[in-house]
Amino acid sequence: MTRALRVAIVGAGPAGVYAADILDKSDTDVSIDLYERMPAPFGLIRYGVAPDHPRIKGIVTALHKVLDKPSIRLLGNVDFGTDLKLDDLREFYDAVIFSTGAAADRDLNIPGIEKDGSYGAADFVSWYDGHPDVSREWPLTARSVAVIGAGNVAIDVARILAKTADELASTEIPDNVYAGLKASPVTDVHVFGRRGPAQAKFTPQELRELDHSPNVEVIVYPEDIEFDEGSIAEMRAHKQVDMVVKTLQEWAIRDEGDRPKRLHLHFFHSPVEVLGDGSVTGLRTERTELTGDGNVRGTGEYHDWDVQAVYRAVGYLSSALPEVPFDHSSGTVPHEAGRVLDIDGDQVPGVYVTGWIKRGPVGLIGHTKGDAQETIRSLLADAESLTPATQPDEDAVLEFLEQRGVEYTTWDGWYQLDAHERALGEAEGRERKKVVEREEMVRVSRA
Repeated sequence: MTRALRVAIVGAGPAGVYAADILDKSDTDVSIDLYERMPAPFGLIRYGVAPDHPRIKGIVTALHKVLDKPSIRLLGNVDFGTDLKLDDLREFYDAVIFSTGAAADRDLNIPGIEKDGSYGAADFVSWYDGHPDVSREWPLTARSVAVIGAGNVAIDVARILAKTADELASTEIPDNVYAGLKASPVTDVHVFGRRGPAQAKFTPQELRELDHSPNVEVIVYPEDIEFDEGSIAEMRAHKQVDMVVKTLQEWAIRDEGDRPKRLHLHFFHSPVEVLGDGSVTGLRTERTELTGDGNVRGTGEYHDWDVQAVYRAVGYLSSALPEVPFDHSSGTVPHEAGRVLDIDGDQVPGVYVTGWIKRGPVGLIGHTKGDAQETIRSLLADAESLTPATQPDEDAVLEFLEQRGVEYTTWDGWYQLDAHERALGEAEGRERKKVVEREEMVRVSRA
């Protein structure tokens, strides 16, 4: 091929940006367009990370350097499947990589889960992160709340629910989120893990951050500190597991303080039913016990918890993409080393996948780099056999979008939005104040 290899990447979160970076650093001459459904880039970093996590948001600095490269172009506010389809992309690109992540909640199939006051964690995260496609209002009326799950998302949700609005006032939260949290009457947040402390999926730093609030008492119960041979082996094999367990052990033996709100961490409690007639009035759990290998079984001992809201944080799920094969049971696109496979197991020519939609929503943000490396290796190995784009000129796709009336945003537009949000924040003595409305984001970006 005498020209640059034209590649479209659909999804401008960390997975997509990492893929673009690895492809750009290869020996192949490439021209890359990153498509994003939102008017702003960064995906999970902007709309999935709690606002009081500046350390994780610092990853944006590294992503910024990639998007500053002249061979990588951002096209935001473009919805794949609506504004352009797979056949459209094939006209303008030699290959397409999907990196659309996972934004929906995995189901929890227990009786009563559909009641008023029962929510998915992903929806709540979208609300407090100012996602433009969700309601500006959130029903924060419960005094006591249950959070089901023992991972980082569960403790993010629990921490935001338990903290005071004024503690979060210095972050980038929008005004509607501050007002909602300010009016919340919550006093107790209960986090339930089905297994034990050694099986919890918290990272040590995320866990320790729970205890940093001057207004939130973190409570761990001594009877929940149990280990079997499988647990001990896990602690010996993984330093992070050992650090999490030691923190929980320390909290279990300390005296309870007098901070006004309480965040309870419960282990060996499996949710079996959400209680209430039309609205949530409680959660029933079954006490579990270890079986020797780190797994648990039910004991037949049940406990009813007086809560008025239930949040399930049992995992994210990717959504199917138009015209792209999808395995609904795993919530992933079928692939072999990143090459997308059709229903018969044959490779779909020129179509690739990376990130959570490739392997499922597990691991930390940095783990998507390994995914991207494998996918890019496959794409480059296939480069000579790819069907060439019929309109490879970089301006051709822009003309197509303009003819469609798509108000796409660019990397220069992000710089304008970034400056605008920082100016809004500076006026209130904080680093940034996030713009929520899509129309306003587009207006500022395209000014």
